[in-house]
Amino acid sequence: MTLVLAVCVTVTFGVSIYLMLDRELKSIAMGVFLLGHAANLSIIAMSGSPVMADAPGGMKRPPILTGADPVTLVDPLPQALILTAIVIGFGVMGFLLTLTVVTGRKTQTLNVDVLAGADRDDEPTDRDANEREPDTEENANS
Repeated sequence: MTLVLAVCVTVTFGVSIYLMLDRELKSIAMGVFLLGHAANLSIIAMSGSPVMADAPGGMKRPPILTGADPVTLVDPLPQALILTAIVIGFGVMGFLLTLTVVTGRKTQTLNVDVLAGADRDDEPTDRDANEREPDTEENANS
């Protein structure tokens, strides 16, 4: 079971990194979402298996039951962290999707290279530098 979770976490992290390296904004957003899911899977993998051979019946019990041996109880902290991460992830996902939709409607493209170049219209280009007069002594004196 641990090996299956480790493979799933590795594949999910790898795919999310691959998506975040793409040039399309929608692929980057999907990579960010998948990275959150991979982090949740890794927390589950590190929290340990709820199946324990020493526990009566072979299973750990939820911590709600009172009077139980602490060795046979499941640790609730990883589950609480993942629940919080899921809620925060949904908020970030909604915000990022809204930004992506607004950007796509406003610019008619989701290509990161085009979006980065759209803001640089006022900066000088190489052609502008070549068209300027070279600095000479006459230009410096006037």
